[in-house]
Amino acid sequence: MPESSNFSFESLYSKSTPPGKLRPPALRGKYDFAVAYPDPGSLPIKELIESLTLGLNAEGESLAIYPHPQGYLPLRKFVAEKVLADRQIETDYENIILGNGSGEHLYMIAEALLNPNDVVFTEEFVYSGTLSILRRFQAKIIPVKCDHNGMIPEELDKSIIKIKNDNKTPKFIYTIPTFQNPLGTINPINRRIKLLEISKIHEIPIVEDDCYADINFTETSVPAIYSLDKLGHVIYVGSFSKIIAPGLRLGYLIAQPEFLDRINAIKSGGGVNQFAAIAIHRYGINYLAKHIKLINNILIKKRDAMLAALGENFGSKAEWSNPDGGLYIWLKMPSNIDLSLVQEESLKSGVGFQPGNLFAPDFKDGKNCARLCFGYNSPKEIYEGIRKLAKILEKKQIL
Repeated sequence: MPESSNFSFESLYSKSTPPGKLRPPALRGKYDFAVAYPDPGSLPIKELIESLTLGLNAEGESLAIYPHPQGYLPLRKFVAEKVLADRQIETDYENIILGNGSGEHLYMIAEALLNPNDVVFTEEFVYSGTLSILRRFQAKIIPVKCDHNGMIPEELDKSIIKIKNDNKTPKFIYTIPTFQNPLGTINPINRRIKLLEISKIHEIPIVEDDCYADINFTETSVPAIYSLDKLGHVIYVGSFSKIIAPGLRLGYLIAQPEFLDRINAIKSGGGVNQFAAIAIHRYGINYLAKHIKLINNILIKKRDAMLAALGENFGSKAEWSNPDGGLYIWLKMPSNIDLSLVQEESLKSGVGFQPGNLFAPDFKDGKNCARLCFGYNSPKEIYEGIRKLAKILEKKQIL
């Protein structure tokens, strides 16, 4: 028999399919400042098992049928109650759709709104997962300058006017206004109002990614932009990943009914995992508020450990943020330094971090910066890891 070769799909791929990408096993450093994992010791395994048992005993037979397309009704009702109490958002459970973390919702929003070369405005550095989704739909991503209070409204307004004068189509403003990823900034109330006004003047919706709002180390909170909107300009995305566990893969989207109808038409695979939703619903009712207080007490100690370690090991040779919540510290070195060149060597030495250019729409800006996540390692390990990172940079004559 003649030798056979593997069948080639090369001529069959759709024009919208991105190039192939190898996915080797992910390398993780002992000091993992690269990914925003939660504190592993605080994962509420016992309480989740208890919550799942209660739910399955009460309605386990419901798993025999496919779930509601918008997701498990009791959990949607719980989300409506939670966002009202915590984010001042008045909504009905019918305006909520559950999904696989926040990423599925961001993907569906992009699919619903974007044609190739449509414009999306973001912070000048922004969550790399969102950037990947926007690139997948061939959007033109316009970074908007930020300061210590996040996206600057006047800069956004100027960017929108320029894009319109260039006859390009602006589709939405994507922002993480509360403990932004990666910058750690939080928009004050007056800035949120201004961003919403700009959205209304130019008739461009806002996609508000609010996944970090519960990780708050202060006694106060700023209302969600969605709560200030009375005309349906804002699409709101939240998640249980950062406050319970990423592995549960459960988030939610809130929007006006007309937009939600279109999202429901896009969503594939039926409703979200009912098994996980049942557990999260019972857990949310009985334990979540207490758990959020617990993890915030843990995370503030980790943030302080990283800030102290940076001060001791980097001193005046760098700048860094001091976030009041979230999971990230933004490190900034002098502009002539390229931290992306030492990322691989640092990981081989046990210290993981993400260089700043991974969060830039053009992949170029921010090479002198790094995002450092403080959620996973212990305070002692954080101190050791930052000290080791400093030594790696010293060896490279960067620090």
